[in-house]
Amino acid sequence: MSTLTPTVKQIVYDAKIAWKALNGIFIVHKPPHVTYLNSRDTIIFRLCEDLNNMQVRQPIKHVCIEGPRYQPKDFKLTCVNYLSKDMSGLMVCGINNGTTWAQKLIDSKSPTSYRVKGLLGQATDTYFITGKIVEKATYKHIKHATIDRLCAYMQNAHQKKMFELCGLDIQSQAAYELAVQGLVRPIDKDIPMIYSIKCIDFTPPEFTLEIVCINETDIYLKTLIHDLGMQAHSVATCTQIICFRYAVFNLNLALLKKHWELENICNNIKQCNTIINENNYLLKQDDPILTKRDKL
Repeated sequence: MSTLTPTVKQIVYDAKIAWKALNGIFIVHKPPHVTYLNSRDTIIFRLCEDLNNMQVRQPIKHVCIEGPRYQPKDFKLTCVNYLSKDMSGLMVCGINNGTTWAQKLIDSKSPTSYRVKGLLGQATDTYFITGKIVEKATYKHIKHATIDRLCAYMQNAHQKKMFELCGLDIQSQAAYELAVQGLVRPIDKDIPMIYSIKCIDFTPPEFTLEIVCINETDIYLKTLIHDLGMQAHSVATCTQIICFRYAVFNLNLALLKKHWELENICNNIKQCNTIINENNYLLKQDDPILTKRDKL
């Protein structure tokens, strides 16, 4: 993959050069309570504003007739790991030609890591803290060890399910040989799979789980917290879902909303290009685990 990003000194003067630099993958930090579409529109609006404030080609007609040189309709922007309104954290985006790379990242089914917070003692109709409280229960009997035990049970159940989807006994030699090849991924994108789940903080009534998974949705993660509360003979509701890693990308790369500007995004694209060049398997996973489950 060639590097498409010119130096910052060139970018700050010439809109045409800056536009050519806007091809690739970049990482942003999506705030909570903001939709993906709202975040997308904000990014594109700011890029248009920055580009139009630079040296641009003179329009054939007056700008009041044609409009600004760069407009939202000129951009292609897609998200690799969709985050709903209730979710926040790292969001991997592909812009313009980078949308092709974004689709390849999606197809690679890389694991995503979350920190999911829960609240013991109450349940809501939406399984999230913003919903209407429908039930309350005591939680004094629940200890850190209780959550750890339930997390271990859930993780083991998912590991067993992974091999069952392959038609293998988890205790068999074939299962071992499959496991050493890497992560077992289901072909069906609608099947959520948990690879790791552990409690990293327990301060009742609040607790925090760290979850590594694929094919997940916000509803699935919220339901997981709800089910954990039920299995602990109480109730629980989800209060926060933060994505902190996708594949090899982490929050250290993510641009905060106040930094969603042309220069920062171009620099971020350059950083992400370097990471993808060093981990080119992310764009092309020639892995039988992904495609040959029916032949095992």
